[in-house]
Amino acid sequence: TLRDALEKLKLNDASLNYEPETSTALGFGFRAGFLGLLHMEIVQERLRREFDLELVTTVPSVEYKVYLTDGSMQLIENPSLMPSGQTVAYVEEPYVKARIMVPAEYIGPIMTLGTERRGVYKNMTYLDTQRVELDWEFPLGEIILDFFDKLKTVSRGYASLDYDMLEYRRSDLVRLDMLINGDPVDAFSVIIHEDKSYEWGRKIADKLKDLIPRQLFEVAIQAAVGSKVIARTSVKPLRKDVLAKCYGGDISRKRKL
Repeated sequence: TLRDALEKLKLNDASLNYEPETSTALGFGFRAGFLGLLHMEIVQERLRREFDLELVTTVPSVEYKVYLTDGSMQLIENPSLMPSGQTVAYVEEPYVKARIMVPAEYIGPIMTLGTERRGVYKNMTYLDTQRVELDWEFPLGEIILDFFDKLKTVSRGYASLDYDMLEYRRSDLVRLDMLINGDPVDAFSVIIHEDKSYEWGRKIADKLKDLIPRQLFEVAIQAAVGSKVIARTSVKPLRKDVLAKCYGGDISRKRKL
């Protein structure tokens, strides 16, 4: 089983942490902590090769501090457990101090990428006539997923990234839920910045529209922040083919329908 496989992996990988968790959509599973995406891919590949397990992984998330109106604070790792509505006073997310080394000719694309990821530009130092070091402060949640891949793409593989944990800062964060026919699917819930909620909700809704097979009824896919629906699409129902049985024969048979 998955539990036994994780216990064996942890014997020679002390950095692997996991705890049992239950999801309405996915059933019983584990929430695991890794050193990064590469570490996660290595563990996933070892589970597949050594233990013949096929896994379903959800979007990586970070730990948020949610301050409630009664003065208490909760550490939230699972987005579906984040309180909603008027009970939340504000939310803090972890920030990191990042150093990016890149050839000087790629400064423009790096600046654009950093701004898209809500980065705070701090300083730029020329190491020599060709190389430059850029100092940024990023929300950790913006760089754990695909930031390094995008960084390599815009710099043609020349950029390098190093970051350290900085502090928790207050941000305008909301919980985005995906609803299928009005029922929330906790596996698709994410904590995201308010300015990016529509873009992410539209992206996931369009992706689900392509993946969900057509039924005999319409399947409504909605992205919602609290009780407000910000994006919607639907999977059209199948239609009955009334001409399916009218093969061959005289044309008058089809006219009788």
